Amino acid sequence: MKTIITSLLILFLTKFVVAQTTDKTISGTIKDTRNEVLPGTTVRLLQAIDSTLIKGEITDVNGSFQFNNLENNTYLLAITAVGQKPFTSVPLTIDSVHSMISLPVIILLPAKSVELNEVTVKAKKPLIVQEIDKTTVNVEAMISSATSNTLEILEKTPGVSVSSNGDVSLNGRGGVLVLIDGRSTYMSGADLAAYLKSLPGGMLEKIELMDNPPAKYDAAGNAIINIRLKKNRVGGFTGNVAAGISIGRYVRSNDALNLNYNYKKVNLFANLGYGFEKNYSLDKYDRRFYDTSNELTSTVNLVNKLINTNNFLSANFGLDFTATAKTTLGVIVNLNGGNRNGNFNYTSRNFNAAHELDAIGSGSTESTDKRNNTGINLNLLHKLNTTGREFSADVNYLKYNTSANQILQNSTFLPDGLLNNRNDFLYEIPSDINIYTAKADYVHPLKNKAKMEAGIKTSMVDNDFVFNYFDENGNSQTIDNSKSNHFKYKENVNAAYVNGQKTWKRFGAQLGVRFENTHARGRQLGNEIVEEMTFTKNYSGLFPSIFLNYKLDDKGINTFGIMAVRRINRPNYQLLNPFIFFKDQYSYSSGNPGLTPQYQNRVELKYQHKQFLNMGLSYNEFSDLFFQTTQTVDSIFISRPENIAKGYMVLLNTTVSVSPTKWWYINTTLRLSHITTQGKIYTENLDIALNMARFEMNNYLTLGKNWNAELGGYYASTDITGQAITGGMYRVNASVQKKIMNGKGSIRISAEDVFHSWVYHNRSVSLKQSDFTQITKTDTPRIGFAFTYRFGKDTFARKRKYNNNGTDDEKERVN
Repeated sequence: MKTIITSLLILFLTKFVVAQTTDKTISGTIKDTRNEVLPGTTVRLLQAIDSTLIKGEITDVNGSFQFNNLENNTYLLAITAVGQKPFTSVPLTIDSVHSMISLPVIILLPAKSVELNEVTVKAKKPLIVQEIDKTTVNVEAMISSATSNTLEILEKTPGVSVSSNGDVSLNGRGGVLVLIDGRSTYMSGADLAAYLKSLPGGMLEKIELMDNPPAKYDAAGNAIINIRLKKNRVGGFTGNVAAGISIGRYVRSNDALNLNYNYKKVNLFANLGYGFEKNYSLDKYDRRFYDTSNELTSTVNLVNKLINTNNFLSANFGLDFTATAKTTLGVIVNLNGGNRNGNFNYTSRNFNAAHELDAIGSGSTESTDKRNNTGINLNLLHKLNTTGREFSADVNYLKYNTSANQILQNSTFLPDGLLNNRNDFLYEIPSDINIYTAKADYVHPLKNKAKMEAGIKTSMVDNDFVFNYFDENGNSQTIDNSKSNHFKYKENVNAAYVNGQKTWKRFGAQLGVRFENTHARGRQLGNEIVEEMTFTKNYSGLFPSIFLNYKLDDKGINTFGIMAVRRINRPNYQLLNPFIFFKDQYSYSSGNPGLTPQYQNRVELKYQHKQFLNMGLSYNEFSDLFFQTTQTVDSIFISRPENIAKGYMVLLNTTVSVSPTKWWYINTTLRLSHITTQGKIYTENLDIALNMARFEMNNYLTLGKNWNAELGGYYASTDITGQAITGGMYRVNASVQKKIMNGKGSIRISAEDVFHSWVYHNRSVSLKQSDFTQITKTDTPRIGFAFTYRFGKDTFARKRKYNNNGTDDEKERVN
């Protein structure tokens, strides 16, 4: 398959070089009545016959625009700029005689203030925009976003699922790469969940969902979710504020302030966020143990209660400087941090085979941790000409520092309540992660609607993780080196890619291939008790991607596509750490330095009819699948990640969007999948075949002037995570919004998980001589209140659309 793909790529790119057809363009310049150019003006190219959008452009620093690679057709130009009246051109015809149209200067007339207010009030972004290769969700159109953090918004995003431990999946595919403004956070698991919780929903502009990313993106992750922060597209001083509070069992708040100032060659922007959260989780386990004859020997009933209190701060500062008409320089500084206090308590009751009480256990953990994260980005965009040939580069430095302490107490009692044993100990857990990345990309348009892209990238991760264990006796503490750990991990990934695109009248193609080389070294430092251990990993791979689409009609109303990609999932950094971590007296966990990457091959057929119907049928094949496995030792569950299985998933994804009336818009998504996994977990065979369904329905209602409402529901059938199968569950959400202050402000009320039905019911599979059931509840039923307001004065149109050129695709693997 690799040979065929490589051959196709060579043939495809060769056609680019020999293509010599004359480019067909429409170009012009836009000014105001004072003869001053209007940079940052929005110019839309429409099909004259039905006003279908063909392309969109933003005028450059000289107020100029140009549409390239056009087909023979008749077009209209629709032009809008803040403070100016909208303008629509006469029909413009491109044919064999008129292949290049250069328009005279277009003068926009000033708009009256009342007309500008009307435009502001009526402007409304659609919640979801379906494209053949991605889906865009406009967060501002989601009423409940102002009372939610980013992780909660992802839970309500069509196609996205968030597990009880914060793992994110897209359209049934786990191992998703989550980007912020095109840049990887290099986080995963609990750290990524904490980071997303620290971003209030009021800071978000949109979310981009990509099932099949092209070769220019990193090969890691089964899919990509790109979260875009707010950046105003107009000049002058503008901003918006969102203040939200939600009440369940406990109170949470999410507040955001977004600022933008643009003057001449300088654009400054800032996103500031604060969040407070108090949350609980309640886990109830029933664990049963058997002898070799499958006879019950003992039972443990375990109840875990956790209450977390978190304070989050997030600040994102940026500067764009237009050095010349072709060169833009940028710098972004991101500061993120928070404090968390946790109170974990557990109780246990042990029974013998006759269900007679044998022992009672209890314990507690008081934890505190402080996170300080810093990110610095320098970026460059240089346009080599006006036809789209450009070079971009950026470098990044990320530093994650965490200091944590856990005070643990563990006691066991006899059946009559007398104390049998007690252990008090302390964990000190400081960690430092330094990440360095650099990348460069080149885009070269070719004749006849073709384009070439190429780029290189390198990243270096240096992870230093300390885990010190102290026995406590009164006020004295003694380190226990047999239970302490110091783990260092370094990883270097180097990558290069080439990607080509070509469009014909109805047919379009994109072929690419990415090469990645990974070198990693792990070291567990030894002491007088623990022996030092090191390991190295070196591996390389080619990751091709193919995207073909065909328009079934001239207008592109019906589109059919075929996609094929190969992806990789590298183990999270801390999954490689062999240290054993104590949760309660019946639950331990550890890492595994022997883990190897997981690979996935995917082929997908897609069909789209306007914005009404979007369907995808995919076959996903997994090899070296790794997940948390559980081994029973006496009455203790020890969890450890292993490469234990191969498998496949067949997925049918159908999205329908329809407006039965002008005031009612419905979006529904149905996902049906069949998943199998085959492997061996210790001595047990893992052979699972499962059918799953997901159904989402969201209703968006215009109740009257300045009134909007949402009503949505989500149903998830049986699911599997590692050695646990989750039963079906559902949730219902509702919200209402009243716009005030001439549309610049809003008051919002929302209700989440109205029936408290989002409860996990898990049961185990393939556990040797044991099994368990588990029920997990969290603080999901909530009532939220929010206020939003836009302020500032748009003095002139922006000189350029901000181009975000950060590191785009690293695997989020800091655990």
